[in-house]
Amino acid sequence: MLDKLRNRLSGSLLSLGRAAADVGLSPTGWTFVGLWVSFLSAVAFWTSGYRGELLGGLLILLSGFFDVVDGSVARVTGRVSKQGAFLDSTLDRVAEVAVYLGILLGALASPVLVLLALSFSLLVSYTRAKGDALGASLAGVGIGERSERLLVLAVSSILGYVEYGVGLVILIAGFTFIQRSYTASRSLARAPSPAPPAVA
Repeated sequence: MLDKLRNRLSGSLLSLGRAAADVGLSPTGWTFVGLWVSFLSAVAFWTSGYRGELLGGLLILLSGFFDVVDGSVARVTGRVSKQGAFLDSTLDRVAEVAVYLGILLGALASPVLVLLALSFSLLVSYTRAKGDALGASLAGVGIGERSERLLVLAVSSILGYVEYGVGLVILIAGFTFIQRSYTASRSLARAPSPAPPAVA
C-alpha cells in the first residue's frame, strides 16, 4: 500500500533525493543513518519506560524517512546496485529486530507478543526473498510489508499503546505471510519443472 503511494510520489522523492545527495553522503551512508536512528528508537523504548513510547514512535517514523532517502539518493546519483540493495534489505531486518528488542527490554509488551510479531515480520520478508529467488514475484502482495508494519508500530507508540500495535502487527504480518505463501505456492506449481540432467 505504501509502496504504491511511493510510486505516485516518485517526482517528489527524486527532488528529495537531489537535496539529500547535496549533503555528500552516499546511499549506503544514508542507510546507516536510518539504522542508527532505529537503534535510538530501541534505546528509547528500553530505557524510558512508558515515557519512551512517544519518542520511540517518532524515531521509528524518522528512520522510515531515511529509508526513503537512501533509495532516492541512489536513483538520483545513478548508484543503484545489487550490493546496495542487499545491504539495505539486510540492515532493514537488523533495524526491525533492534526495535522489537527495545520494546521487549522496556517491558512495553508481552514477550510472547513481541516474539510473534518479530517472527511473522521476518517470515514476511523471507517469503518474498525466497519467492523472488525461485521466480515467483511477491512484490506488493499483502498489507503487512515492512513500511506498513513500522507505521502501525510508530502510530500506536505515539498514542501510548505499544502492545496494541504489536498485536496488530501480528495480525497483518501473519495474514501477509499466509497470503504470500499461498501465492508463491500457486505460482510455482504452474511453473515448468526443470529438465533432468543429461546422462553421459
